[in-house]
Amino acid sequence: MKEASVNVLGGVLQPCSAKPVTGFYRNGCCDTGPEDRGQHTVCAVMTAEFLALSKYLGNDLSTPRPEFGFAGLKPGDRWCLCASRFLQAHDEGAAPEVNLKGTHRRTLDVVPLAVLQLYDRGEA
Repeated sequence: MKEASVNVLGGVLQPCSAKPVTGFYRNGCCDTGPEDRGQHTVCAVMTAEFLALSKYLGNDLSTPRPEFGFAGLKPGDRWCLCASRFLQAHDEGAAPEVNLKGTHRRTLDVVPLAVLQLYDRGEA
């Protein structure tokens, strides 16, 4: 069962992406729940730098995987990232921009709001 859809700003969680469709539940939102062990809660906008770091760290998000219906991500795509991976990318100086209104409040269990705000796209 997914948790209440509240963003890090305390408002209603906004959709992250429908193309490509993202989220642990593949509903376009960075919703989470007990079965989402990776906490896919950060609505991020992919960059070449982040995609390269993710691939280097063993999670290749850019290579298409048609057997899983995954076309691969490219810079500019939005994707629900694991909160711990976002924090790791921040620590490595390669964090992507985020949409705070599309980032689930459970992210704050891992990433301080002040860190997220450094990467805020300022989207309405």
